[in-house]
Amino acid sequence: MTPFQRKRVFYQGSFFVLFLFAPIFDLLRFDLTQGHLIVFGQPWTLGLDDYLAGRIDASRMALNILLRVFVPILLLAAAFLGIAWRWGRLYCGWLCPHFSVVETINQLVRKASGKQSIWDKKPGPAWHPDGTPAPSDTRYWLLAIPFALAFAFLWAVALLTYLLPPAEVYGNLFNLTPTRNQALFIGVGTVLLFVEFTLARHLFCRYACAVGMFQSLAWMANRKAMVVGYQRERARDCASCQSFCDHVCPMRLKPRNIKRLMFACTQCGQCIDACEIVQRNNPDGSLLNWIEGQKALEADGSQGLLTSESVTEKPKVAPKPPDPTQTVSNASLS
Repeated sequence: MTPFQRKRVFYQGSFFVLFLFAPIFDLLRFDLTQGHLIVFGQPWTLGLDDYLAGRIDASRMALNILLRVFVPILLLAAAFLGIAWRWGRLYCGWLCPHFSVVETINQLVRKASGKQSIWDKKPGPAWHPDGTPAPSDTRYWLLAIPFALAFAFLWAVALLTYLLPPAEVYGNLFNLTPTRNQALFIGVGTVLLFVEFTLARHLFCRYACAVGMFQSLAWMANRKAMVVGYQRERARDCASCQSFCDHVCPMRLKPRNIKRLMFACTQCGQCIDACEIVQRNNPDGSLLNWIEGQKALEADGSQGLLTSESVTEKPKVAPKPPDPTQTVSNASLS
């Protein structure tokens, strides 16, 4: 694993721990029993009870709604989409607890079948980009399936703690006495997440996740945003490679494609790392690298999307003079 990927895994793991423990320490959750948010241990209410009791007037209630609903939502949305506009799905590739599970299952499925997904048409290379063997062993299914089930259960329980007091949820589970609604939520959530983790994890991330979709839309709107650039003029150097950049992509994308076909790119950089390893003895270096600004705009145009500088007016063609013989012929007919 490269230093770049170790850093990314560290961020993913840290955020996954935060995802699990945030409700426990009341950092952020919506308590259904109290009917309001809890942020850093403090109730985040609109003051509706005070308004109904006459302790605050309508103007104070309106100010609470403005400051505690609209302003935080707008600030968070602006920051989130601003980051996506410049760097793409950075949250997905570096923080998202769901995507970290997807990547882990990918690796287990690859060890079991040679493919990162059961929907891949053929197995990937039998070795890593560094040349070390990467054989598959069907016995890894005995690890991949229980792992997917365990994380589906963990996710369902964690989601429930964002809605109910964590002490109650974990206490009932420890004593095997969950309420009917708690058991139903955890059971249905575990089944749905298990199916998604095993069969549709890439489809969900690419097409069904609203968080990822909004990031992609913001990213696509900025043609100067950071993107994986491919040196097409050096495509001959790819002849000795087994398309490692394609096979390592956790979203099952083709990194050498144009940007609009990389719509769901999570900026994980695994394709770049794979290319750097394969081309480590090439004096020209990797064919894939991060580009942004004017370079990204020029690459966008050279890959099929015209830039404003490349659009030129077509020369006007002078009208063809009439054919004298044809004119005489028409006159004789008349």
